[in-house]
Amino acid sequence: MVSSKARIIILLCLLSGVRIYAQELNCIVNVSSQKVEGTDKRVFETLQSAMYEFINNRKWTNYNVSAEERIECTFLLTINDRMSADEFLGTLNVVVRRPVLNSAYNSVLLNYIDKGIQFRYVEYQPLDYNDGSFTSNLTSLLAYYSYTVLAFYFDSFSPSGGTPFYEKAQEVVNAAQNSSEPGWKAFESEKNRYWLVNNFLNPAYSGLRDFAYRYHRLGLDLMYDKVDQGRGSISSCIEILQRIYIAKPTLFAFQLTTDAKRDEIINIFGDQRVPPVEKTNIVNILKEIDPANSSKYQVILESK
Repeated sequence: MVSSKARIIILLCLLSGVRIYAQELNCIVNVSSQKVEGTDKRVFETLQSAMYEFINNRKWTNYNVSAEERIECTFLLTINDRMSADEFLGTLNVVVRRPVLNSAYNSVLLNYIDKGIQFRYVEYQPLDYNDGSFTSNLTSLLAYYSYTVLAFYFDSFSPSGGTPFYEKAQEVVNAAQNSSEPGWKAFESEKNRYWLVNNFLNPAYSGLRDFAYRYHRLGLDLMYDKVDQGRGSISSCIEILQRIYIAKPTLFAFQLTTDAKRDEIINIFGDQRVPPVEKTNIVNILKEIDPANSSKYQVILESK
């Protein structure tokens, strides 16, 4: 198995334009149809295979990476209703992880459930997609979230490194504006696909992307041999989140960030070696910016 240090080196080479060979995503795809009764389940198995091939065998960037360095992610599609022979409703849970230097630990970058999934799928019909055009809602969804995976991942290794992929995701959104399916339009909700990419590309909220880079490269990646320095960087990053919260507490992208990092931050500052004063300061900020989960942060203070 390739070490985490090797992973980082290869990724940094990728960012600088050095080319090695394979597709970029190593995605676990699962289609759950337990909620749908009285129907042939074979179509869901075929759909799962088609989604897997579409995501993992497509070249999403101009870079080439080695097979063992492909980006780890998970797409869990839960089918809630089969409206007709080829029309489905459900949810899609997208999870993105990245390796931490000198460890076997993978940090969650995104863990989001899109509840507005509606699409048509005809068994064995090829999943066609071309950048800049809308062929079907299913392939646009898969392309959008594949580019989003890349954007989150690259942002965690390089300042605003994910910009080209957020822009690609935005192209998918733009092409889908005339579609009848939900999730693509600004007026439908402040928490959908349109706003996810809009928030992260908006210069007014660039602090979120600065957080992503500093938290991972200057925080987690240092903690193997420089624990205090790495944790200090993470503390500074939480203060970045505080400033964003004060400016716009209802920001969708802010919620995605706190949801992904909550448990990890609790584990980092719940360590008994963290000074009590540092624990108290961090907990006060976390309770301010994430009040719905205040009780969870209390665990940090109780750990001794």
